Formats: sequence, C-alpha cells, structure tokens
Amino acid sequence: MQHAITLEALRVLDAIDRKGSFGAAADALFKVPSALSYTIQKLESDLEISIFDRSRQRAQLTTAGKLLLEQGRQLLQAANAIEEAVHQLESGWETQLRIAKDTILPLAPLLQQVNAFNQLDKRVAITLSEEVLGGTWDALLAERCDLALGASGELPKGVLEYRIMGEVEFVFAVAREHPLCLHKGPVDAAAIRAFPTIVAADSSLTSPGRSSGLLESRQTIRVANASAKIQAQVMGVGVGFLARHLIKNELVNGDLIALECSVPRPKIPVYMAWRKENKGKALAWFVESCLVANWF
Repeated sequence: MQHAITLEALRVLDAIDRKGSFGAAADALFKVPSALSYTIQKLESDLEISIFDRSRQRAQLTTAGKLLLEQGRQLLQAANAIEEAVHQLESGWETQLRIAKDTILPLAPLLQQVNAFNQLDKRVAITLSEEVLGGTWDALLAERCDLALGASGELPKGVLEYRIMGEVEFVFAVAREHPLCLHKGPVDAAAIRAFPTIVAADSSLTSPGRSSGLLESRQTIRVANASAKIQAQVMGVGVGFLARHLIKNELVNGDLIALECSVPRPKIPVYMAWRKENKGKALAWFVESCLVANWF
C-alpha cells in the first residue's frame, strides 16, 4: 500500500512554513520552486484537500494544512530519531548532543570543552542551553538534554548517573554605594528585610519549581539567570547571595561589596548527570572533559 503522505512531502511543507515562502524553502532544500509546488499540489490531489488557501495575496495554511503540518512534524522527528539511532549503533558517535548548563556555572569553561571536542572532527551537532535550580534536573528527566552540568539539590533516584563537580560558595553582595555598606556589624535578617532581593527564577517546565537561598524582604524581584541577578545587584536594584566564583571581577574592581552576613548560606555541591542508558561516545567525552575543567 502506497501512502499519499511521504517524508519528502512533509519536509517540503515544513520548509515552506519555516521559511515563509516557496522560493525561500526551495533555496533551503536546494530545489527549484516549481518542484515544491508540484509536491504540494500532488499531496493536495492525493489527499483531496486544500493545504494552502491561495485566495489571498500570500498563500496561508488551511485548517487541514495546519493539522497536516503539526502531525507531520511529529513523523519527521520520529524519522530523525530512527536515523540517529541507526547512525549511533553503527559508529558509537551521536549525531547530536544537548548539554544543559545550570546558571550557577560560568559559560567559558564549557565553550573551551566544545572547542577541544571540535578538534576531534566528529559530526556531532551540539546544543547548549541554560537552566536554573530544579530546571537543570527537569531538563534531563524530561529528555530536553543529554548531559546536565551544575545541577544541585536532591538527587533524582534510579534513572541517572551522576558525578560531583565541586562545591559552590556564596557571599552576600551589594552595590558599592548601597546603604547596607554603612551597616554596623554583620548584616542580619532585619536589615536585609528593608530592601528588595534579587532571585534567579527556577526554569522547571514539568517539575515543581524550587527556590534557593531566599531572604525575607519587602519585595522579591525574579530574573532569568545568574548573569541578570549579578547585573541587578551591581546596579543596586536589590541585594542577595551570589556565587563567589561568578563575581570575582566585580569584587576585585569594587562594583560589588561582599558583606559579612549573619543569615546562613552554606556551600552547596553541584553535579553533572546523564541518563544511564545513554552510552554515546560524545557524551562520554564530555563527561570526562567537564570533570577536569576549571569551573570555580
């Protein structure tokens, strides 16, 4: 039995939608526009539907076309997954590797590892993303990444392998001209309560959000990541604890002042983790290289 819907037709439809026109899609697929038009017209004829509404100046997807595109993309993803599985079985090297770095870690050491990996000349597409707090575990458990770096908090049981990367030390830091710099003695909870605190918001999508090192204050300002939190505190927008290794330069040049604080903020261990069933060579390479990288 021959199906009207082919992967090639779905690739053409996907490219037209992503690129916005038949011409741009043809360039992306290294085809002539007439070939794409023929493919779409044949698909419409075989399915006896209209995929595009051509009554307007620019063709737009019909309701049936939108459904075909949405479910067709799922088929394309499944086909890609099959191809990747076959390729990995043959060579042991993944065709892609997704690495989620927690915002508690600097980006530069990871980019150094990527640069070193590129010297191996392996055809592995690498995707780097940033997560916050529980979002790092969530990305791994929800299979949005293959390797999680800098995850903290309670370790998920059973399905993951993990290694400790080190411990993060925190300091209570404020802008150089912040009123708390005039506070006598260690800054206590009562003094902190008078000012806004800056918090990096948990990036979990499927798991309950988590908080870390929250301070009671008159206002909480949530930002996307550690970089935004540092910038906000340098500008005096609010106060809070920051990872010492991320603000070395700001402490040296005086943009941030580390104050003694009576509110406890202990060091936390951070981990790298990956799913036990993942045996790819690229993953193994990054596990070993990231273990010896200088993160702190």
